[in-house]
Amino acid sequence: AMTLAFVALGANLGDAPATVRIAMAQIDMIPRTRVTARSSLYRTAPFEASGPDFINAVVAIETRLAPEALLDALQRLEQHAGRERPYHHAPRTLDLDLLRHGDAVLATPRLTLPHPRMNERAFVLVPLSEIAPELVSAEQLTAVAHQAIERL
Repeated sequence: AMTLAFVALGANLGDAPATVRIAMAQIDMIPRTRVTARSSLYRTAPFEASGPDFINAVVAIETRLAPEALLDALQRLEQHAGRERPYHHAPRTLDLDLLRHGDAVLATPRLTLPHPRMNERAFVLVPLSEIAPELVSAEQLTAVAHQAIERL
């Protein structure tokens, strides 16, 4: 059975808009997975992070992969894009976060679903609300309204 999942994309090194667009296409090529919706690209100031502004987006996917298998595939894409993790919240060539995987509720050392901090971040909630408005309340958007975000 297909499961509806959501992935947040972010980049703030190199040609970040191109990196995010390429990653959207690569996610669509993950076996037994297809992208069903893509948000606009957004520019945001680093949040609990350093370096240049980020380019962010969210995609909806239908997948037959289990959450951990999907996470493995997303982390391979990050590595392929040159992702390094020298320290927490370092600038990054590509960051892919699994936000939701159907109704799964998970808390393992590798993966927590739904994503534990997604509701604190305009760079997740605003693009998510664009493609899945039923998942984001007006109250959630109001709570992050002070965070600068610009639709490109």
